[in-house]
Amino acid sequence: MLEWVSEVFWQERLWFPEGLGWADLEDRDGQVYAKARDLWVALPIAVLFLVIRQVFERYVATPLASLLGLKETVRRRVTHNLMLESYYCNTTKNPTPGSVEKLSEQTGWTERQVQRWFRRRRNQDRPNLLKKFCEASWRFAFYLLAFIGGLVALIDKPWLYDLKEMWKGFPTLTLLPSQYWYYMLELGFYTSLLFSLASDVKRKDFREQVIHHVATILLISFSWCVNYIRAGTLIMFMHDSADYLLESAKMFNYARWKNACNYIFILFAAIFIVTRLIIFPFRIMYCTWVYPVTLYPPFFGYYFFNGLLMVLLCLHVFWAALIIRLAFRFLSNNINSHTGLGRHEVVGRRREVRPRGDGRVRGGRTDEKWRDKEKRTSSEWPRYT
Repeated sequence: MLEWVSEVFWQERLWFPEGLGWADLEDRDGQVYAKARDLWVALPIAVLFLVIRQVFERYVATPLASLLGLKETVRRRVTHNLMLESYYCNTTKNPTPGSVEKLSEQTGWTERQVQRWFRRRRNQDRPNLLKKFCEASWRFAFYLLAFIGGLVALIDKPWLYDLKEMWKGFPTLTLLPSQYWYYMLELGFYTSLLFSLASDVKRKDFREQVIHHVATILLISFSWCVNYIRAGTLIMFMHDSADYLLESAKMFNYARWKNACNYIFILFAAIFIVTRLIIFPFRIMYCTWVYPVTLYPPFFGYYFFNGLLMVLLCLHVFWAALIIRLAFRFLSNNINSHTGLGRHEVVGRRREVRPRGDGRVRGGRTDEKWRDKEKRTSSEWPRYT
């Protein structure tokens, strides 16, 4: 059974254009080609990345956070209540007013005490800023080094400047040592990110992260097997060109360096839109979707490869919407700070703010609610990498 599945899976007509096959990728005359078995190297590399990450976060990222003025906060733990804990874990973390009233009767607490318990319980589960900072620092370090390494590997290659050169001589494209390590390190890193998703800070775009990591791993693996090496290195280099800026903006955001965060994020947004929404679909995908059919007839691998690129493009559009929204928010906040407008003086939010005797605010928001909003804002940062 397994032998039959292997034969069907590795059929040449699925992976290559007509007239080409695995025999064309056999090493000969001193020329080395990519092999599917090489991909197993990515697994120990992924494990090594997980170990290096633990060391990096403890001995590099944590001291760096302290240097930037970010310290680990200790949140107050809630009073243990078995009934409320069961409701929190099994029903919902945000009970309705009716549910609060019922829980108040069952526990003998006031409604205010029940509401306070749930609020503190949610805060207790919320990851602290130090953990977020360490995760962003690790990704920043890798993406920056990957971008520099990709630039060194591609700077003297003709297909960086003329994309049609990526198909010259296909599929007998000799594998270079720089291409081998670029591929294996990128594949190992994204595999490690997939392994660590369960323990990382869970964001709103968690499902999109899983889809992105799986699509990226499949794309890297498939392009390696069929010797789409040149196209693969260009795609990885283009992605790495903006990712380190996003992670550095996150680091400054967590450290409360707002101006540095805003400027870097605006720069990242501009590079992201140019590379992911202009260069990627209109240059790179043109040379993987339109140009190849002038050289050979379409085959399954052609559709599979471009289908994965379409998945990435859809994710780019999704994240671009989030990025543009955040960019406008940063710009509006900067304009308000320079013009001296306060929170309740922003256009479209003109409200009369009058204090009440119980400490609440009519027509406005309490300081506690503003703090909650600022905490929620940090979870809206697009992760995708």
